[in-house]
Amino acid sequence: MGRLALFSLGSAAAVLALATVLLAVLKPGPVVGLVIVLAGVAGAIAAMGLVSTRMTRRALDDSADDEQSAGEQGGDPGTGSPR
Repeated sequence: MGRLALFSLGSAAAVLALATVLLAVLKPGPVVGLVIVLAGVAGAIAAMGLVSTRMTRRALDDSADDEQSAGEQGGDPGTGSPR
């Protein structure tokens, strides 16, 4: 759970850092600056969602594969131990 939080918040921080760098380099006017900031916030939210969804799906697919292999070997799918 901690790894999921670390990676999703890290991806959001990276997108916000990119938006900050763009603001510092371009030095846009107020309207363009606002558009960059809003795009950065939306990008951070999207990055968090993308990373958390991919990590969760990957973790659930791995656990489903483990349960199937335990079931094929005649074990209990919940514990992987023989019946």
